[in-house]
Amino acid sequence: MKSQEARNTFLEFFKEKSHKIVPSAPMVIKDDPTLMFTNAGMNQFKEFFLGNSVPKSKRATDTQKCLRVSGKHNDLEEVGKDTYHHTMFEMLGNWSFGDYFKKEAISWAWELLTEVYKIDKESLYVSVFEGSKDADNLGMDTEALELWKAIVPEDRIIYGNKKDNFWEMGDQGPCGPCSEIHVDIRSKEEKAKVSGASLVNQDHPQVVEIWNLVFMQYNRKADGSLESLPAKHVDTGMGFERLCMVLQGVKSNYDTDVFTPIIREIETITNSEYGKDEETDIAIRVIADHIRAVSFSIADGQLPSNTGAGYVIRRILRRAIRYGFTFLDTKEPFMYRLVQVLSRTMGQAFPELKEQHQLIENVVKEEEHSFLKTLDQGLVLLDSVLANAKGKLIDGRKAFELYDTYGFPIDLTSLILGERGFQLDEKGFEVAMQEQKSRSRSASEVSKEDWTILMNDPEQEFVGYDRLEANVKLVKYRKVTSKKEGEQYQLVFNMTPFYPEGGGQVGDKGYLETSNGNVIYILDTKKENNEILHFSKNLPDDVTEIFKAVVDQNQRQRTAANHTATHLLHQALREVLGSHVEQKGSAVHSKYLRFDFSHFAKVTSDELRDVEDFVNARIDGRIPLEEHRSVPMEEALKQGAMALFGEKYGDAVRTVRFGKSIELCGGTHVKNTADIWHFKIRSEGAVASGIRRIEAITSDAVKDFYFENNRTLHEIKDLLNNAPDPKKAVETLQEENNALKKQVEALLKDKAKNVKGDLLNELSEVNGIQFLTKKVDLDAASIKDLSFEMGANKTNLFLLFATEQDGKALLSCYISKELVASKKLNAGTIVRELGKFIQGGGGGQPFFATAGGKSPAGIPEALEKAKEYLQ
Repeated sequence: MKSQEARNTFLEFFKEKSHKIVPSAPMVIKDDPTLMFTNAGMNQFKEFFLGNSVPKSKRATDTQKCLRVSGKHNDLEEVGKDTYHHTMFEMLGNWSFGDYFKKEAISWAWELLTEVYKIDKESLYVSVFEGSKDADNLGMDTEALELWKAIVPEDRIIYGNKKDNFWEMGDQGPCGPCSEIHVDIRSKEEKAKVSGASLVNQDHPQVVEIWNLVFMQYNRKADGSLESLPAKHVDTGMGFERLCMVLQGVKSNYDTDVFTPIIREIETITNSEYGKDEETDIAIRVIADHIRAVSFSIADGQLPSNTGAGYVIRRILRRAIRYGFTFLDTKEPFMYRLVQVLSRTMGQAFPELKEQHQLIENVVKEEEHSFLKTLDQGLVLLDSVLANAKGKLIDGRKAFELYDTYGFPIDLTSLILGERGFQLDEKGFEVAMQEQKSRSRSASEVSKEDWTILMNDPEQEFVGYDRLEANVKLVKYRKVTSKKEGEQYQLVFNMTPFYPEGGGQVGDKGYLETSNGNVIYILDTKKENNEILHFSKNLPDDVTEIFKAVVDQNQRQRTAANHTATHLLHQALREVLGSHVEQKGSAVHSKYLRFDFSHFAKVTSDELRDVEDFVNARIDGRIPLEEHRSVPMEEALKQGAMALFGEKYGDAVRTVRFGKSIELCGGTHVKNTADIWHFKIRSEGAVASGIRRIEAITSDAVKDFYFENNRTLHEIKDLLNNAPDPKKAVETLQEENNALKKQVEALLKDKAKNVKGDLLNELSEVNGIQFLTKKVDLDAASIKDLSFEMGANKTNLFLLFATEQDGKALLSCYISKELVASKKLNAGTIVRELGKFIQGGGGGQPFFATAGGKSPAGIPEALEKAKEYLQ
């Protein structure tokens, strides 16, 4: 059975069982502070399991794109080395929100696997939770056991421990026992020798878990204790790739039609062959897997970067590039060429791949160029480390610096060291790595107490579109503690006028007023699991009274103006640059706005002026807001509303229209474009290949901008003695300054020529090397010219010059190219080391490099230390 048919069969089976087919949520999570990526099918349904929202349908089924590369669920290092772990994978699932429970979940799973998919019953094993004797003291899941006994022989039932058969959402929250279904796809001969039951959960590549049925019946509290949930739920997840392996009769996920088209393309591009050599096979599997993860992430709006989710994506992509570089000899970008075949094979189920394939190609290609350059630089730095090594064991901290600062992969470092007869101090590297992880972990660690429940009200009402004040009651609260923020309280009200951070817009600030006039400040507002959380440093004295919740009106108005401006900016860019422009991210603050968009060239000054004029024309046009809060998704799209890739929309959406600009948006907006006052672009530039960024201001910030510019102009006029034409006066000054600069440069060159003869006479010979260190009264450019002129007169030359300018120190090192080759000397490495004496650093080429520092007092010691490199 082909993969497309297998996916459709699953969904249709549960549709016939009264399940609603729901679309996959984006793989990249934007508005949940607890997760960066969707790592399980249940993520998009968390609010239902937690009881924060009531689902429209109590039964659902879907295929969810997932990514497991960070945190508790991290399979990254296994990917490629075996045939059944992946970074990005599909999770087929069926869900019950307080409806059916174990009986239906178990019987339907067995029916689908054995009667619909026709999987041999003799190859299937099931597991049940055996209970635990720890603090939870849970008994065996006898209900599931009895249900399975009625279906399968007892010798095919495995009793699993808490690690394998008790599922938890996290340290706190819903949890419960689970039943796994495993499949044994070994040959008859292998099965006859060793029982499949003994290989379950033993990481055997042909005895693998295919489906997990989770029965949520408990809630884990902050103190670790368990309490029964008021409603019981079913959460199942079946690995799509593993299912295809079974249905297509192959021994590896990578031999299914999910991966074979990508693997064939890799073979063609890299002139390699899959299935002949283990190292090559691992590299091809890594690349085939990782291109999927990276492509889906970019399609969902997450670009590679140096922080957060973007860093994870960059790390995945670089791991694949490194495998190609090391084992497939790919020294040029190649992975971007795999995007087209991926789009062709998976675009039907996930149309975002087709829509975004050009952007994905451009971003991947740019990342490949960048990292291959990093690899080249890393190889030079590694050569320097080896050249200065005292023995055959290379300091692990040096290797960690290469990894952490320059992005040079540690496994590549280890490989190169082995080839050259060196060894890596793995313990030292691991210590440095753990120290960094501890710093990072302690900085982001957050502890949360259990919620104190004051009233049951799962449907929280947001009234902030219509008013900035409301009388509210506290539904629940809890204390949270973090190193960054200290102790804070999260408050949940029955209704709120506070807009929570989301869609790029910052959360509201404001205050609560108590009946006796006391004020509790709301420092931020965020949304988590469909609940609006208000952050404060204090709790009211009486948490049961009615409070007056007041939003900071000035901040809200400025933020709303900036948010409306992003809509007008989006429309303007599509009008001026073309309909290919799509929003790729935004940040809406009270003081400024940031807007990322797809475009493959620098926006010219004329185009930026046209964009500004377009937006300001709409502001001057005094266009009123047209808002509709519950429009069926299909109808909104028919009206021309812009839907953004990577965003999750419900069946009913909110549309925001200003004239011809209409978008799906949950943010706050001005009532009329005239409220924006004016729009001004501050900057435009690239953030990634094919992605540009505009930063702009509106309203009061524009007024401040023009006021500051006007003040600066008057100050300049004063400096120019109130010249009637300040522009012409500045041009005259520039011309005079350039002429004086040329005179100074000529004088310095003459001075350097006069100095050159004296310095040649000062050279001394050390171990056959012409050597000189000296402090000189020249600028950097003159020192460089002087060094190369002396190098033209002398061979085997080693020079280190120092100078002091404006209270700062500069070191310049010149080494003849023959010395670089014969003595393995490197000017870049030397000035980096000597730069420490002047409290600075630097670098450059092996034959010429410079270092700057803030301590001229260290110059004598740096000059003296240079002699050691010749001994």
